[in-house]
Amino acid sequence: MQRWDEDTAGTAGHAVGADAAPALSVVIPVKDEAENIGPLLDEIHACLSDLRFEVIVVDDGSRDGTDAVLEKAQSGYPWLRVVRHRDACGQSTATCSGVTAAKADWVATLDGDGQNPPAGILKLIEVRDAAAHPVAMVAGQREKRHDTWFRKLSSRVANGVRGGLLKDGISDTGCSLKLFRRDIFMTLPYFDHMHRFLPALVQRHGGTVITAPVQHRHREHGISKYGFHNRLWPGIVDLIGVLWLQRRTKLPTIEHRD
Repeated sequence: MQRWDEDTAGTAGHAVGADAAPALSVVIPVKDEAENIGPLLDEIHACLSDLRFEVIVVDDGSRDGTDAVLEKAQSGYPWLRVVRHRDACGQSTATCSGVTAAKADWVATLDGDGQNPPAGILKLIEVRDAAAHPVAMVAGQREKRHDTWFRKLSSRVANGVRGGLLKDGISDTGCSLKLFRRDIFMTLPYFDHMHRFLPALVQRHGGTVITAPVQHRHREHGISKYGFHNRLWPGIVDLIGVLWLQRRTKLPTIEHRD
């Protein structure tokens, strides 16, 4: 189990009263992103200034001074909340900690490395609001990956295998930019690396998932925390587990007779 401490300097976003809930919670898991997280928060402030929002950054055991950058940012941004894991627990656990702490009914997630432009959140909201039927998740799909050729190739192969087996209709499940209902997320089974399978898990719960094209950009500072081995082997094991969950799930047709 992870151990975490929460420091709060204000709990709501732009134009939100002390007792008012935000309309959107933005959850950002980070590990050793001291050079990226400050500019990302500045960009979020510029992009989302017309919304009632909060941002929850989950510092997953950083050792590079990320905590000091976040502490400084809290003094200027009352909508910023910080959850700290004393030890690194991984992206899925960090995401779960952030969503658990979120106060809005809708949550957006994005990476802390700055490769997901925050303006993409507005795109996801626009697609959600324009949908003909209620949706549980809008999953971003990167239009043009700005990664190494090896990462793009391995992701293409992994997405092809995963999509062919799970049949979730998602071509880019590795895109962290997503918008979803908090209540549905809280019912999903937790396991390490679950963030790679969120669309399939939401569909398993009976929720409708739609997609939206989003931009992607180069990493300016630092290095990726994922490599070939820590993506491939856990991904195979997790894929088998999600297939098992799909086949063991039965969704009832409920009739209300009051």
